[in-house]
Amino acid sequence: MFSRRAFSLADGVFAIAPLLILAFYTRSGKELFIASSPEDPALIARIKALSPTVSLEDAKRVTYCVITTGHELGREWHVNWFSTLMPGIQNFLVKTGARKGGYCFQYSMEVLVRLDALKLKTVEFHWGESAGRWGAGTICENNGIVVTTRGQPFEQGVLLDSWRNQPNVTWTQVTGDPEYHWKENRSFAAFVLQRAHKAT
Repeated sequence: MFSRRAFSLADGVFAIAPLLILAFYTRSGKELFIASSPEDPALIARIKALSPTVSLEDAKRVTYCVITTGHELGREWHVNWFSTLMPGIQNFLVKTGARKGGYCFQYSMEVLVRLDALKLKTVEFHWGESAGRWGAGTICENNGIVVTTRGQPFEQGVLLDSWRNQPNVTWTQVTGDPEYHWKENRSFAAFVLQRAHKAT
């Protein structure tokens, strides 16, 4: 969560209150699952079930990559148990300079670049964004990566959200998310990958 756009909450004690309320208000519903192991069998099976053309090896590699990336970034950004329970706290710590990262778009950008680098043959990846309850560019915006089989519509994919239960991964059918309504942003995905390729 947190838009890649500028965040403009007032500084000080009043800035944390909306984040805490939001964190408690948006806890997991019936359609959400959490993966914490790089070999999570449920996530592997769900990715494999996207299509008979998805290889089991590709499903395993996607799962391993997204989980280990989240855990690595969680260590780097000092994500603690309270940020796992209430990710808005990590956002506040980043906003105040106490942490270097932990916004949703930061997780998603790194996950997308690493997944793209795998050059998998049977799946592809999409940038997903949700305006949330209060609109795009607010504290309710969330970003995630959606995995589909080659040529499959975004709406049929599996959402991989590294922010909601950071450093673990929340996943669900992209249209079955009870908390967010996701849309694809192809131009931002292209921007992220182009920038990563230029940096190498």
